[in-house]
Amino acid sequence: MPESTVPPIGFPPAGTPAPRYRREPGRFTDRITADGSSSFPVQPGRYQLYASLACPWSHRALIVRRLLGLEQMIGLTVTDPIRDERGWRFSLSPDGRDPATGMRFLAELYEMTDVAYTGAISLPCVWDRATRRIVSNDFTQITLMMETAFGTYHRPGAPDLYPPELRQQIDAVNTLVHVHVNEGVYRAGLATTQETYEAAYDALFTTLDALEEKLTRHRYLVGDRLTEADIRLYPTLFRFDAVYYNLFKCNLRRLVDYPNLWAYARDLYQRTGFHDTSDMDHVKRHYHQTYDTLNPSRIVPKGPYAEWHAPHFRDRLPSRT
Repeated sequence: MPESTVPPIGFPPAGTPAPRYRREPGRFTDRITADGSSSFPVQPGRYQLYASLACPWSHRALIVRRLLGLEQMIGLTVTDPIRDERGWRFSLSPDGRDPATGMRFLAELYEMTDVAYTGAISLPCVWDRATRRIVSNDFTQITLMMETAFGTYHRPGAPDLYPPELRQQIDAVNTLVHVHVNEGVYRAGLATTQETYEAAYDALFTTLDALEEKLTRHRYLVGDRLTEADIRLYPTLFRFDAVYYNLFKCNLRRLVDYPNLWAYARDLYQRTGFHDTSDMDHVKRHYHQTYDTLNPSRIVPKGPYAEWHAPHFRDRLPSRT
């Protein structure tokens, strides 16, 4: 994604303080290709996606896989929502083992790929059954690979989530949303100084205010259709009131206090591919029982209640869907 794209008016200006928190980039960055130009050609059943229903970075990959109808093409292993000192585990399987590899912990797949690896054991990642190694844990590229390299295998009528004519606009929005919203909530919630917290907090809500204004006139973030940009924003919105508002101290406004953003989030949630990959139980248990320094009691709150099935009326705005 181009980092130098000029942000739209209303987003945090160029002088916004640089982030202190930053999600570690993917260490494994190979590509699956349709034309066989890489060591990882597109083949039915060859690849396995590892994801957590709690993890926002995984959530976008789960949405894309479902929207494009790639369930039979790309296998899926879902981890336990609680990550402890041993990392992500496969305890949701009947025997506590990953059905694709027989392993008990995601860390074992990283070790099989590179015995000297010392980085983060992160999700999502894509495993190659043929070579028995991780192809990619580059969360910025996994969905793009599904949207482009696997095009021949998309279900009939699947949306084009990364159309060539909109890619520059999509990339620009993705960059701003990633820095100030997707990562912004973490920079605020995990800040260790008041200055860092307030800078992230201010940039987050400046960006949300700008998105609220944009969505007054547009059903989607880019163009007149659902794209990769919407899929990258949605997981943060879904978690906002239940986790980021209180636990991460992002408490200027809730999602439900934004009329357009809240209606937009419901518009997406009510579609197949969004609601069936959105698991609030996993989300709340993960954050409230993993981030011990923020919630030493590990008590999972019962609320808040939100009516995700309420009418959104977003279909009154011009769009292709």
